Amino acid sequence: SALLRETLAKTKEYMEKKESGKDVDYDQKLEAMIPVVKRELPLKCHAHRADDILTVIRIAKEYDIEVTLDHATDARCIVEQIKESGFPCICGPSFGHKTKFELKSKSFKTPGVLNKAGILVSITTDSPVIPEQYLSLCAALAAKNGMDEYEAIKAITINPAKILHLDNRVGSIKVGKDADFIICTKNILDTQNEIKSVYVDGKKAA
Repeated sequence: SALLRETLAKTKEYMEKKESGKDVDYDQKLEAMIPVVKRELPLKCHAHRADDILTVIRIAKEYDIEVTLDHATDARCIVEQIKESGFPCICGPSFGHKTKFELKSKSFKTPGVLNKAGILVSITTDSPVIPEQYLSLCAALAAKNGMDEYEAIKAITINPAKILHLDNRVGSIKVGKDADFIICTKNILDTQNEIKSVYVDGKKAA
């Protein structure tokens, strides 16, 4: 937490000096953080444990920045605090063994619990940890473990687009958006589904 606070404080100071016309040495790391401080982009915060998630929320409020709560393994323990924060959760990967203490609460139930509480949720494989071709399977397993099926589909389409501030272009099929979509033989959450066609910008790509 000390390192994050220090980075945010240095970024604000660096940005204010630049905006006031003062000479400052170019700092690539601080330049990358300026959109975060200006609330133009969310800061992606990887946090498994409940105490780490709460620390992220506290610092984000302190510095008035947007964040995404990535992994959010213990999120089921602090649902109300996350909901109150208004920050989205990117859950996963839930495949694999619980190889460290931070993963002891890892579960496919988490996305559904958060969604039912009104929290914006997406599902990740954290590729290359779990290959991205298993993303729809992760969503299917979330549905199997209590998440509404339609909400599970949204968790791998429109919800991540919203979290990344790209929902004006992708994530759903609407007039004016990029026409990127696939045509399947079955429900995308069905493990026997096959992708028949891929369209990019409205043109068949495969």
